[in-house]
Amino acid sequence: MARRRWRLGLALGALLAGTLAAGPGVAAEPTDYTIAVDSTRTGAEIDKTMYGVFYEDINRAADGGLYAELVQNRSFEYQAADNRAYTPLTSWAVSGSARAVDDGGRLNSRNRTYLLLDGGSSVTNSGYHTGIAVEKGKQYDLSFWARTEGTTSLTAGMNDSRGELAAVRRVVARGGWAKYAATFTARRTSTTGRLTVAVDRSAALDMISLFPRDTYKGRKNGLRKDLAEKVEALDPGFLRFPGGCLVNTGSHEAYDEKSGWQRKRSYQWKDTVGPVEERATNANFWGYNQSYGLGYYEYFQFAEDTGAMPLPVVPALVTGCGQNTVIEDDALLERHIQDTLDLIEFANGPVTSEWGGKRAAMGHPKAFHLTHVEVGNEENLPTEFFARFQRFRSAVQAKYPDITVISNSGPDDEGAIFDAAWRLNREADVDMVDEHYYNSPQWFLENNHRYDSYDRAGPKVFVGEYASQGAKFSNALAEAAFMTGLERNADIVKLASYAPLLAHRNDVQWQPDMIWFDNARSWGSANYETQKLFMTNVGDEVVPSTSSTTPAASGPIAGAVGLSTWATSAAYDDVQVTDADGTSLLADDFSSGDGQWTEATAAGSWAVQDGAYVQSDEAAENTLVTAGDKGWQNYDLKVKATKKSGKEGFLVAFGVKDTGNHYWWNLGGWNNTRSGVEKTVNGAKQTVVQDGTTVETGRIYDLRVEVRGRQVTLYLDGKKWGGFTDKVAEPFRQVVTRDKATGDLVLKVVNDQATTARTKIDLGDRAEVTPTARVTTLAADPAAENTEETQPVKPKTSTFDEVDNAFSYSFPAHSVTFMRIKTE
Repeated sequence: MARRRWRLGLALGALLAGTLAAGPGVAAEPTDYTIAVDSTRTGAEIDKTMYGVFYEDINRAADGGLYAELVQNRSFEYQAADNRAYTPLTSWAVSGSARAVDDGGRLNSRNRTYLLLDGGSSVTNSGYHTGIAVEKGKQYDLSFWARTEGTTSLTAGMNDSRGELAAVRRVVARGGWAKYAATFTARRTSTTGRLTVAVDRSAALDMISLFPRDTYKGRKNGLRKDLAEKVEALDPGFLRFPGGCLVNTGSHEAYDEKSGWQRKRSYQWKDTVGPVEERATNANFWGYNQSYGLGYYEYFQFAEDTGAMPLPVVPALVTGCGQNTVIEDDALLERHIQDTLDLIEFANGPVTSEWGGKRAAMGHPKAFHLTHVEVGNEENLPTEFFARFQRFRSAVQAKYPDITVISNSGPDDEGAIFDAAWRLNREADVDMVDEHYYNSPQWFLENNHRYDSYDRAGPKVFVGEYASQGAKFSNALAEAAFMTGLERNADIVKLASYAPLLAHRNDVQWQPDMIWFDNARSWGSANYETQKLFMTNVGDEVVPSTSSTTPAASGPIAGAVGLSTWATSAAYDDVQVTDADGTSLLADDFSSGDGQWTEATAAGSWAVQDGAYVQSDEAAENTLVTAGDKGWQNYDLKVKATKKSGKEGFLVAFGVKDTGNHYWWNLGGWNNTRSGVEKTVNGAKQTVVQDGTTVETGRIYDLRVEVRGRQVTLYLDGKKWGGFTDKVAEPFRQVVTRDKATGDLVLKVVNDQATTARTKIDLGDRAEVTPTARVTTLAADPAAENTEETQPVKPKTSTFDEVDNAFSYSFPAHSVTFMRIKTE
C-alpha cells in the first residue's frame, strides 16, 4: 500500500486569552498538537484485571437496589439501632391486630423477630420508596415462613391505587415453621404496588419475600437484572466488595448471645452465607438496615457471572471512617484471621473441606478462583493498622502463598498518614497498596503524572476508590485524563475502580455515583459512559508515545487578591500588594474607608472599624471581598490579621478570578484544627499544602504571600510557613495501547477544552497499518449530565479512512476519543 510521508514539524499555536472558556457561538481557533507513537516498541504490560468495579452497600445499593427482593423489612428485623425512625413494622401497615415478637418461638436464633397476626387481620408491605415495581406479563415469586396452631388459610394479593395488580393467591398452612410459596403474574405495569398478606386464623409469619422471576442469569435469591447487566457491560476485571466503611466500622464481635446480638458491626462474611433465613442482620454504616440476603456467596457468583476477579475486603480490627479506634482483643483478632483463612477455603477449597463443602451445599461445587484479599480500608492509624495487617498477611501466606494480600495507605492521597502508611508498606515489601481519593476535577487534570515517579521496585498500586466531585461530563473528562496516566503506568498501577458504583435516586448518602436507578429504571452517568469506554478498550500492553502540550495551561498564577472568613469574625489591616520589582500595586490601611474592595459573595458584614476592615458576623461563611486586577501576577501580598471571635481563623485569597476560581490561605481552618492552602476551580476545592497551625483569638498575625510564576511561598510572622508549585492542569492527554488479539493500536485522546485539538499523529515509518480506523467518541457540553429522562453523554461510533504512518485528525472540543487502528 502506498504511504504518505511527511515530517512533523508543526509548531504549537499559542492559545489566546479566553480560548479555554469560549462561549456558545464563539468560533474558537483550533489548538494544534502532535502525537508521536513508537509503534515498533512495547511498554508496560496491562493486566486483564486493570479496571474493575467496587461494590459497596451505600445509597441503597443492595436491599432496594441490586438485590432483587421487592419486600422491605421482610423479616421484621428493622430496629432503632439501624435508623432511629425504624421499628420492626417499618414498611408494614396493619389491618386488624398484629405485633412483632422477639421470643423463643422465633424461626431461628439469628432471625430474632417474627410477626404474630391475629385471625381476620392482614399486613401490607409498601416496598422501597415509591412501592413495589412490577411489569405486565412478568412473574413474581412469593415465599414466606409460617407457624400455626391448626389449619390457617393465608391470602396474598398485589394492588396499587388503581386496584388489583395480579390474581389473589391462597395458601393453606398448618403446624410448625414451614416455608410456603406462590407465584403472581402481573396484569399491569406499576411502580407503586403493595403486597398484602391476610390470615383467617392467627398465625406466626416471617421472611415474607417477593422476587421477580426474571433476575440476572435467572438465579434464585438473585440480582436485579437491569442493574447487573449494566455492571456486566463494563466488562469488569475485578469486583471489590463489600466495603468501604462497612468493613472497618462498629463492633467486630459476632452476632450472637455473647455479644448481646449487636447490630452495629463490621461486615463479617460468615454472617452472610447459608440459607437466607438463617443469616444475620446488621445496621448499615450508611443509616439503614442490611439484610445480608445479598451475601458473600452471591458476590462471588456475581463476580463469576461478569467475568470479574473476586476481591474481598476483610476487617483489620482498626476502625476508620471517623471512628478511629483500635480493638485490643488478641483472641478476637485471631478469630478474624481464622475467618479470613476460612473465606479463602470457602472460595477455593475442595468440596471435601469444611468451607468448600458449605460452598458446594449452596450450589457451587467448583472453586471461585480467589487470588486477592484486601485487609482493612482507609485506616487513620497507620502504625496500629499495619501491626495487625502483618499478622493477617503472615497467616495467609503461610497457608495460601499464592494469595496476594493487599494493604492500604489511609483515606487521603497525601499527608502524614499517607506517608507513614507507605513507609510501612515499603519497608515490609507489601505486594500491593490500595490508594483512595475523592478530589476536584482540577486535581485529576493536574495529577496525570502521579505514578510516573513511583518506585518501580516497590509495592504495586491498587486505586481502589476514586472520583472527581461531580457527575457532569466535565468530571468524566478530568477522570479520563487521569486514567491515561494510570494506563501509562500499568507496571505500577495494577488495579483501579471508580466509586461508588450504585445509587438510588431517592436514597443518596454519597455522590457522585456511576450508575443511578429508581424502582423501575436505571441509567449510566457521564462517568459510567467514560469508564465503560476505558474498560472495554484496555489493550494488553502500553505502546510508547509522546504528545505536545497546551502552552496556556502552564502559564503563571494570575488574579486579584481577597480577604474572607468562615464562621469567624476577623479584622484585617495594612494590606499591601507589590510587584516583583517592589512597585506598589495596592496599599490600604483603611483610613479612607473600604472603597477599593468589592463584596464578591454578598455574605457577612464588612465595615471599617477602629482603622481596620472587620467582618463581624461570626456565623457567616465564605465572606470573600476582593481588590485589584485579575491580570496581576508575580506579586507579594502582605496583610495583618486578627481573629476576634468564632470557630476558625483567616482566609487570605490570591490569584482570584471570581468566587469559584481562586486560591486562599486558610489559617486556622477546619474548626481551627489545621491550616492549608486551598485551590478552587469552577467551585471545586482541593487542598494543595497543609500543616497543624492554629490561630489565637486577639493576636495580630503578619501574613505574606509571595507569588512567582506557578510557585507560591507563604510567610507567617516573618517565618516561612510553607509553599508549593502549582501543578499544570493539561487539558490534552493521550495514551496508546496494543490489543494483541486483534493487533489494533488503541489511541485514546482526551481533549478537555472548548476548542478542537487539531492533531498530527506519527506512527513511525515502520508501522504497517490499514487505512480505516474505528472511532468511538464521547463529546458533549461539559455541563451535560445524564438523568433518568435524558442521556446526552453517549458514545458515537464512526470510521476514519485516512490512517497512514502519519496523518491528521481533529479531536472535538470536550471529548474522549478511542481510535482503533488496525495493523497489517
